[in-house]
Amino acid sequence: MTSTKSLLRKSHFLGTKIRNLRKRNNLTMEDLSTRCIRIDPEYAPSVSYLSMIERGKRVPSVEMLTVIAQVFQKDLEWFLDGEEQQLDITPAKGSRGGIHGMALEPGFLFSNDILQIAIPEMLSQTGISGKQFAQLLIRAHQEHHQNHFPELERAAEEVGLKRMPLSVEDLLVIVKQLGLSISWFDEVPKEVLDELGVLSKNVSTSFYLPPKTLHLNRILKNHPTRLKYELAVHIGHAVLHNKDGVKSGMSVGGAQEVVGSDSPDMAPQDILHAWRDFESSFFAGALLCPKMPFRQLLDRHGYEISSHQGAGVSASVAMRRMTAVSPYHHWHYFDAYTPGKLKAVYRGNGIPLPWGNMRKVEDPCQHWAVFRMFDVEGQQSSAQLSLLEVQGQPRIYCCESTKVLDLAGNAHVLCAGIDLNPAIDAQGMDADAMAQELKALCNSQGGAGKIPPAIKSTLSTVANILNINWVARSLEKPAQLICSRGNHCPRDPACYQRCGG
Repeated sequence: MTSTKSLLRKSHFLGTKIRNLRKRNNLTMEDLSTRCIRIDPEYAPSVSYLSMIERGKRVPSVEMLTVIAQVFQKDLEWFLDGEEQQLDITPAKGSRGGIHGMALEPGFLFSNDILQIAIPEMLSQTGISGKQFAQLLIRAHQEHHQNHFPELERAAEEVGLKRMPLSVEDLLVIVKQLGLSISWFDEVPKEVLDELGVLSKNVSTSFYLPPKTLHLNRILKNHPTRLKYELAVHIGHAVLHNKDGVKSGMSVGGAQEVVGSDSPDMAPQDILHAWRDFESSFFAGALLCPKMPFRQLLDRHGYEISSHQGAGVSASVAMRRMTAVSPYHHWHYFDAYTPGKLKAVYRGNGIPLPWGNMRKVEDPCQHWAVFRMFDVEGQQSSAQLSLLEVQGQPRIYCCESTKVLDLAGNAHVLCAGIDLNPAIDAQGMDADAMAQELKALCNSQGGAGKIPPAIKSTLSTVANILNINWVARSLEKPAQLICSRGNHCPRDPACYQRCGG
């Protein structure tokens, strides 16, 4: 028989389990309280008391928990600590957008007070700077919302009136209307050591000085798409943040742009400044590629990367914008520089990182399309169908990668891709079984296999429904097994020894 003392000792996940169970059954707290009253008015929790139970502020009596258990037809012991199932304690929002979070339980260890002590210590011990942590927070927020920021979209549409393409002259008119003046400066690209100790060319492109002067590098005049993007970002700062300009200025090259301080001792304003820079960058994409006109352009051209020319923007702006305007939400986007550094990352489909920006990994998988393109001569595009294991199950991804030069002269690879599993499931087909079959086929052929006619037919149908041309193109080449770390290679035999930088 469970006692009140036993409840106190074994109730660390109790509130979380009740909350998640209630939400999975689409009940409000009022609904649950009402149902408890029907069973036993004496021991039924009020709405306010139920709220405190769910937040871990109160532990119910055995009698009250028995009433709640009857509503959900669960044994009393199920609510107490034991062999927890992740589903029981992970909130639904923890997996939104395909990005899987962890349950911040027991809640008392994840209170604001404890986190405020632990996070600076974590940054110090891992060598992560305040700037990098701010970028991780913002990326997680962006991925959680799958690039859906309607307020920023509306602000951009009010300024640009949904026109596309916008010319440099159009943007300069907007700059003038906002009361900003332009001053040009001269600076050439120079070699600098990036955070991995690798030499790359960097150049400062623009900065803002209060009260109203926007300084632009004259080199931008030879790169109109980049000039338009920089103007759009500064317009975003003026509109969204009352001309509180980009604190660190803007630059192009292989080294990371400075956002906030580089110290592990991070001040709140570092996060705020990084967030404002993100908002202004998103605003810039929405200004240059307004949602409906750009979606219509992509629909007409089957989401080809070359669509960026019709929008009058760079390939990188267009590919990042695809992830926000497409009616299909399961996208990822990478911008990679040698020797395998992901400078920009978006994973609204939850794809694991091949490796991150915090450190150099010595065993990268050589089969990721975004990195295979490093060795391709010239500037071209390539579609690839890939099998990647995620949480113990293979998933089917497709991407289009293109190699470009930045304004400073560095070659880098842009990659836009989608998770095909949701699209396959939407057609009433078993995506998991298809992924397992493709994985087995690839393994039987050394890690890359020709797609069987039946699966090819199914994926062709999906490609047509999605209206993404490069999905269809990828089916003409062997599917590739890839991994997020070379020492977890799924190929049989493993290619770990051959996965080198």
